[in-house]
Amino acid sequence: MINYILNKIFYGFLTLFGVVTVVFLMFSVLPGDPARMMLDQKEDPEQLAQIRKNLGLDQPLWKQYAFYLNDLSPISFHNTDETNTTYTSLSSGKYKYSKLIDFGTNEMVLKAPYLRESFQKQGKSVSTIIGETLPNTMVLAIAAIIIATIIGVALGIVSALMKDTWLDRLLLVITSFGMSVPSFFSAIIIAYIFAFLLHDITGLNMIGSLYEVDDLGEGKHLMLKNLILPAITLGSRPLAVFTQLTRNSLLEVLNQDYIRTAFAKGLSRKTVITKHALRNALNPVITAISGWFASMLAGSVFVEFVFGWNGLGKEIVNALNTLDLPIVMGAVLVIAVMFIVINILVDILYGILDPRVRIK
Repeated sequence: MINYILNKIFYGFLTLFGVVTVVFLMFSVLPGDPARMMLDQKEDPEQLAQIRKNLGLDQPLWKQYAFYLNDLSPISFHNTDETNTTYTSLSSGKYKYSKLIDFGTNEMVLKAPYLRESFQKQGKSVSTIIGETLPNTMVLAIAAIIIATIIGVALGIVSALMKDTWLDRLLLVITSFGMSVPSFFSAIIIAYIFAFLLHDITGLNMIGSLYEVDDLGEGKHLMLKNLILPAITLGSRPLAVFTQLTRNSLLEVLNQDYIRTAFAKGLSRKTVITKHALRNALNPVITAISGWFASMLAGSVFVEFVFGWNGLGKEIVNALNTLDLPIVMGAVLVIAVMFIVINILVDILYGILDPRVRIK
């Protein structure tokens, strides 16, 4: 079991290394001068040259990549020579660290990953920005996955038990439509219908976040009603997937020999379905839930932007509009890490529950 876990973690690190490399190369070739962005397009050659030097943009691409990896790595090297004017992301004050090994003017340190600083929000680290917005995205994703799981599994069970009836066919049509509609389109439609046309009935707003400042600007207030429409919108596609997946899986299990044996022993239909069929039928659904939850963190971008939800997705859109690359790169890496960790945990859980999974 230990070898199985270590193997999953190793491949997770390889995947993360690939993501880091792709993200760095992708954003390194984009048009635009970060130094000029930080000067608000002011043409000052001396200042531009100094900022490019501070950011390492005057260095070869391979060296910029090495500095970037050093910033992200928990175990990295720190330069203690204050007279060294060559670019190094290891200058003191960038992050707190604990010294491991001293190499004279350099030392190996243990630190938290450093995602650098925003181009537009000067002096504010990307880690701080992500820390302020990620919790809102997590709340939205958790609410959406709960809605999708409860309703999707329930509708899937109903559809399977009423196979080939009008209700089953209606659910199949609705779920097929739900899977095919893009989230940005459904967000606009849902916001228009329930927050604009039916506002007097629902009392819901077209835009709003989890916390809102009052009109006097004297404090934040929790606004749970602003969570309803974004959560429903974000959960609509996985809800459709869970419905069909539960239906198909349950129908397949109901045709198994052990289910027919259970009926032959005189067990009631309710007992057979709840205690035997449903438990096995939900295995693929659990896998889908874990994958969709991770995907929601990335898929919430358009939903948050449409509903004005102050989460990581909205921050990514704003950063893309202003070419604030450190925020985009940091957000992509954080989402990738969460996606990889969730998948590793699910694989380990399956390995614990079913020893056959651990067989190579």
